[in-house]
Amino acid sequence: MEKFIVYIKMEYPKKINIVFLILFLFTGTVFSTVRLPKLISDRMVLQRDTKVNVWGWSDPSEKILISIDGQNYHVLADKQGGWKLTLSPHRAGGPFTMILEGNNHLQINNILFGDVWLCSGQSNMELPISRVKPLYEAEIQKASNSNIRCFTVPQKYNFKKTESDYTRGNWLEVNPVSILNFSAVAYFFANELYQKYQVPIGLINASLGGSPAQAWLSEEALKAFPDYLNEGLKFRDDNLIREIEAADNQRSNDWYAEANRNDAGQQPVSWKLPELDDSDWFSTNIPGYWDETQIGNVNGVVWFRKEFILSPKNTGKPAFLNLGRIVDADSVFINGIFIGTVSYQYPPRWYHVPANVLTKGKNVIVVRVISNSGKGGFIKDKPYELKIDSEVIDLKGVWKMKLGCTMPLLQGQTFIRWKPMGLYNAMIAPLADYTKKGIVWYQGESNCDKPEEYRHLLPALINDWRTHFGQLNLPFLYAQLPNFMEPKPQPSESNWAQLRESQLLTLSVPNTGMAVTIDAGEWNDIHPLNKKVVGVRLAKLAQQLAYKNRTIGPSAPKYKSMKIKGAQIELTFSKPGCQLATIQDEKLKCIAIAGNDKKFVWAETKIKGTKIVVWSDKVLHPVAVRYAWADNPEGANLMDADSNFVSPFRTDNW
Repeated sequence: MEKFIVYIKMEYPKKINIVFLILFLFTGTVFSTVRLPKLISDRMVLQRDTKVNVWGWSDPSEKILISIDGQNYHVLADKQGGWKLTLSPHRAGGPFTMILEGNNHLQINNILFGDVWLCSGQSNMELPISRVKPLYEAEIQKASNSNIRCFTVPQKYNFKKTESDYTRGNWLEVNPVSILNFSAVAYFFANELYQKYQVPIGLINASLGGSPAQAWLSEEALKAFPDYLNEGLKFRDDNLIREIEAADNQRSNDWYAEANRNDAGQQPVSWKLPELDDSDWFSTNIPGYWDETQIGNVNGVVWFRKEFILSPKNTGKPAFLNLGRIVDADSVFINGIFIGTVSYQYPPRWYHVPANVLTKGKNVIVVRVISNSGKGGFIKDKPYELKIDSEVIDLKGVWKMKLGCTMPLLQGQTFIRWKPMGLYNAMIAPLADYTKKGIVWYQGESNCDKPEEYRHLLPALINDWRTHFGQLNLPFLYAQLPNFMEPKPQPSESNWAQLRESQLLTLSVPNTGMAVTIDAGEWNDIHPLNKKVVGVRLAKLAQQLAYKNRTIGPSAPKYKSMKIKGAQIELTFSKPGCQLATIQDEKLKCIAIAGNDKKFVWAETKIKGTKIVVWSDKVLHPVAVRYAWADNPEGANLMDADSNFVSPFRTDNW
């Protein structure tokens, strides 16, 4: 402990000199010169069995000594104060303590050596356990594993330069509270690997909802995509960003202020009150959209009311209200009491009803819904119910509704955070030196408007990251897009199918693996809740690619070639000797055939061991076949003998 004496001389108007003697007692960390990045901190996981980097900043040319588990290292900072050293390979295990000595003293506690996985992408990777909690209540309650840890990267962009550190962040161990903020896909991925290998798993979650692939590319990589590069460079103008954000905020604030002023349900008597006379309200069936009712296809505010009867035994008890999903924003009241609100369409509407809100006999639930664009209402095929202990009250069926006000369509905002290179610079660049076991990627939805471009963007991203990480063969695992949107009765074109094809073609990049999730989506939800199946399938790929586990069979076969045999087409796959099958030996679904007119019709099929024969009486001279080629190929059921789903494919390039 050092002692410093500071004399401060202060001049006053009356020329009275007052000298204060101030004694500071403090540890060396107060004026510390050695500084570490946020990633290198308590509870971190370092990659086992390979050389790993430790880096930071200090005074220029300062000598730093580092010790961990009996090993000593030293490094000299450069003239700018930056330094980096490499630790020798270390076996899995811990916890260990790292000591750093320079002009000051630092200590990093509770360090584990294990496997570090970078998990990135858009909302389906970002989506936390809290958003799928009802599906995994039991697992959450018993979640306690100090060997699974996560560092969540702050969501930020930077178009001017690559950043060297994060503004905040810390490593968290899994427990029933912290797990709620873990990425659901990442957690289930890590848990599966830990159960298999009993090796500590460190997750670095760098993801952002809605982000396209180009936002995650570096400036160097974007040179191959000049339009995106120029777009990203444009946002180096801070004034432009401020102007856009100010205009967006003003437009949105004005729209909602006008909606609140015009909403008849707010004045003179609030429509949330349970005693309100709603005899002049329309009746409608929930779930459903109001453009299918007397209200028509309008934007604005619409109110909904429903009465339900409660038995005396449930009076005053707390409850769980599940209102599925609502487009766009909603506010919920029960018996005139505010229960909760959600401001945008994607999150599930899960509300906890406090005790003493529900009363004996008649109760009234009121939902105020705001739609600023598109169709407004309650998403179909979602649960709408009230749970009280073991009793479930079904809320689907007839509700009352009334238009509060009509509003013009609200122009969407400019999502600056999604612009090219911004996320790479702020969220990926700072972790480049942190040694990793591999990468897990779940993204693509935001690139479906240009699906063929993605076959270039995704390989560019993989090579870009591997280059900047200095790990040129780093395993890269990714989830293929699941089924989404309403199924169509006849074969049709599909951007989602083309995006899946681009993902499939990316398997030509060495040391990559793709998890097929064509069965794991929901037609009415771009954020399907079954995240465990995705995490488990990605973990299976990791065992094959990163852990070289020969007991895990290879992934599903891929379409390889076709041969026209008269009125039939024979399909061959890339996994010789692999027996093809369907779920429970059902008839093969979602397969279509076409002739030179390029009009696809549903086909008949026969699986012959490792090949498939396809035909249709409507197509006498077939030239092409497509399987599961749709936004939502409902019932797609082709798999191999190990129950691996076969990726959607097409034999044509029309």
